[in-house]
Amino acid sequence: MMVLYSGTTCPFSHRCRFVLFEKGMDFEIRDVDLYNKPEDINVMNPYGQVPILVERELILYESNIINEYIDERFPHPQLMPGDPVDRARVRLFLLNFEKELFVHVNTLESRTSKGNEKALEKARAHIRERLTQLAPVFLKQKYMMGENFSMLDVAIAPLLWRLDYYGIELSKNAAPLLKYAERIFSRPAYIEALTPSEKVMRK
Repeated sequence: MMVLYSGTTCPFSHRCRFVLFEKGMDFEIRDVDLYNKPEDINVMNPYGQVPILVERELILYESNIINEYIDERFPHPQLMPGDPVDRARVRLFLLNFEKELFVHVNTLESRTSKGNEKALEKARAHIRERLTQLAPVFLKQKYMMGENFSMLDVAIAPLLWRLDYYGIELSKNAAPLLKYAERIFSRPAYIEALTPSEKVMRK
């Protein structure tokens, strides 16, 4: 059985929990206290971070790598496109998300940034701007890839869920994006994947 070591408030762990519940398979989630991590976390992941997926001798870390593995191992429902060209495009988008959005999420999540209001406001502004640029996409399509829910939606969902929590208010121009977010949040797997600590992040 797969075991996911997961932070109860960690947006990256949130991605992996979401995929596991979408697949509807047997797995175990072990909650990790991010402020008091057990020793074995550093043994399994040299970077000392969660999520970590363990299946027999296999140990994986980094949410996008974990999620691609789960998707290949349990192909239904398929979250990565079958076509190699489309799959490469999705991987590029995922990389863009990390560099343009989640690098700023890391700043907002970091304990070292907590007192640095300038750094936090800069991170919020970057996220606000990038998400507002994305919004028009959802005037014409239901999900990132069109009509089909995919790994791109999984990747961005934890950020959209945490906008209130991070103190990010989007303008009216971002309304299509917020409607898109509600579509994701209404998925049964999404609701199941939320931890009690995450449920209270939204007003």
